[in-house]
Amino acid sequence: MSKNHPNFRKKERFFSALTTGILTIVALVYLYPLFLVIINSIKNYAEITDNVIALPKSITLSNYSETWKIMDYPPLFFNTLMATVVGVTGTVFLSAMAGYKLSRTKTAYSWVLLIILIAPMMIPFHSFMIALVKVARTMRLTRTPWGLGILYWGLGASLALFMYHGFVKTVPMELDDCARIDGASPWRTFFQVIFPLLQPVTVSVIVINAMWMWNDFLLPLLILGGSKKSYTLQLAAYNFFGLYKVEWNYAMAAVLLTLTPAVVFYLALQKYIIKGMVAGAVKL
Repeated sequence: MSKNHPNFRKKERFFSALTTGILTIVALVYLYPLFLVIINSIKNYAEITDNVIALPKSITLSNYSETWKIMDYPPLFFNTLMATVVGVTGTVFLSAMAGYKLSRTKTAYSWVLLIILIAPMMIPFHSFMIALVKVARTMRLTRTPWGLGILYWGLGASLALFMYHGFVKTVPMELDDCARIDGASPWRTFFQVIFPLLQPVTVSVIVINAMWMWNDFLLPLLILGGSKKSYTLQLAAYNFFGLYKVEWNYAMAAVLLTLTPAVVFYLALQKYIIKGMVAGAVKL
């Protein structure tokens, strides 16, 4: 049947509408918990305990101001931002340099080394987290946001290295030769010639790792536990979940105050994510 045939066009429109409807339903299912968080963040405690899924009878914006004060939001925001910036910056530069070098080195040893370096992606964090905490204590990286950021380098490097390694192969090697002929050192060649061309995959690596590090809970709990001055926003939000009572109105407001910066950051850079991930997976 030709694509220009009326019956073919009808089937195509039908399947397109069906696909759109199914994806819309799936999206609404995933967004429903966020909807519950939003409506419960503007309720008082009595309304939440009475009916969680009901719309608020009156909007209570004081939950946000009280949560801001209780959490001591600005210092914790700075702690979270520091850990995220340090972690993302180190992950980007270490992975980009390693991906470039391994991609340009055509030996069997470089291939084996690449496999070894990206293999940790398949190892569950829970299997080595106790050993990681002991190493962090020995290196005095605990109870500080910048120490937490340094630990993220090793945890985020595997995926970032995989993406950079594939993307560098799309950059012509003739650029390296031209830079070498002009007298550029390997460092200058990478930072002034190659690295600017890696912008699509770099933005993807930044967004993926920033979202993960900003919203991470377990590693900050292990590394920053016991030092409330160094807490991240996620740890502070968890304090509203007590042993005998949960302050649901403040907890829901804390969740939104914690998620909002990450969501804004993601929406600002989302158009680069798919492009960089697909380009980074072209070749291995």
